[in-house]
Amino acid sequence: MQAIFKRLLMSVAALGMSLALTMAQAEQEPTRIAAAASLRAVMDELVATYRTQHPAASLEAVYGASGSLRAQIENGAPFDLFFSADMAFPQALEAGGHAAGDVTPYAEGRLVLWSEDIDASTLTLGELADARFRRIAIANPRHAPYGARAEEALRASGLWQTLEPKLVFGENIGQALQMVHSGAANVGILALAQMHASSMRGSTFHLIDSSLHQPLENGFIITRRGGDDPTARGFADFMQSPEAQRILEAYGFSMPRGD
Repeated sequence: MQAIFKRLLMSVAALGMSLALTMAQAEQEPTRIAAAASLRAVMDELVATYRTQHPAASLEAVYGASGSLRAQIENGAPFDLFFSADMAFPQALEAGGHAAGDVTPYAEGRLVLWSEDIDASTLTLGELADARFRRIAIANPRHAPYGARAEEALRASGLWQTLEPKLVFGENIGQALQMVHSGAANVGILALAQMHASSMRGSTFHLIDSSLHQPLENGFIITRRGGDDPTARGFADFMQSPEAQRILEAYGFSMPRGD
């Protein structure tokens, strides 16, 4: 009987240690941000700035195509905030009960033409039909807003059918940029924000007429998982501050048209 009681005490002690470890891990778990690939450089700076102001805050960002991140959140991925390159994906999450509040617009992006090999400052969409451009990189229009807007711009210019055989698709706008970097594509239809990353500063590019496509109005939500997370709420408030807006503008974003 004494041996059984001893084993029982040991089991209870082990369970207590396990629960304590689980609680400690939960307390240390960072606030996770799902962010569009177009935001990689600016979001890294925004997170770093927030950490400077709130040293105890623990945040980490994961980047991908907005549509893919939406699907991950719908399937239970542990994200507390979702920053999309357009409004449609967070609005769909809100409609499906995956948000802790309303969708908030925070910036508007732009499309550019960029090439590793040539001065793109005077390049136009029409010139992409030239034989010197064998491959043109864009993000996949099915789940990347910048890819969808690139397709809209090409269709509005009457160039889609001509250029479609030349198109190569990145899973997201970050991969489209890498295709141009690697030489897999001669030119890319990319995000203006990417041109302001430290590794790209000094690059020449052509700003695509925004009247050729629907606005790239970026929106974010606090997810249902992040609703009770004070860091998620704090970062959401920070994103609407003048300091955050200044950082966004430094990366080529403008403020939402409704503001």
